[in-house]
Amino acid sequence: MSARVRLTAKERGDEVLRAAVRAFAASGYEGTKTDEIARLAGVSQPYVIRLFGTKQQLFLAAIRSVCDRIEQIFRDAAAETPELIALGRNYERLLAEPEILLVLLHGFSASGDPVIGDCVRARFGSIYTLIRELTGATPQETREFLSAGMLITVMSAMQVMGPNAIPLPWAEEITKTLGEERQED
Repeated sequence: MSARVRLTAKERGDEVLRAAVRAFAASGYEGTKTDEIARLAGVSQPYVIRLFGTKQQLFLAAIRSVCDRIEQIFRDAAAETPELIALGRNYERLLAEPEILLVLLHGFSASGDPVIGDCVRARFGSIYTLIRELTGATPQETREFLSAGMLITVMSAMQVMGPNAIPLPWAEEITKTLGEERQED
């Protein structure tokens, strides 16, 4: 019989947040129940509410968490080479963590809720600003970079791009074209 490791409150909160990211990625804001998140985290539903207050607050924490991860991936890329091409290459790291992109998409779709919308708009604006600051890219270059990133995000959500992609000729053509554009930069 092994001794059970007791987690600190912060570690338990981080565990619940990771479970929330997985659950929200799978079912979105409206389709996710806090008891499902609790089950994934191995805690009680009242404990989830005690930690985060409401499902909305937990969703906001998940949005902030995935945006923090995106920003960190871009910072890591810029530390190697402060150019858009380096950030684009590191976008593949995001494809390896599909929950990040799915939660971001669910955040966009839940932006009709004023509180969620304010958070998502602020965080997307922060990502935009960070890209410009890290690379010195112009507004147009940053827009084009984000446009390509959104296309990749949507294709990843459709499972036609990424590690477990369903091979479809049109998706392969787009993917090849995106790769060629990254090499030209």
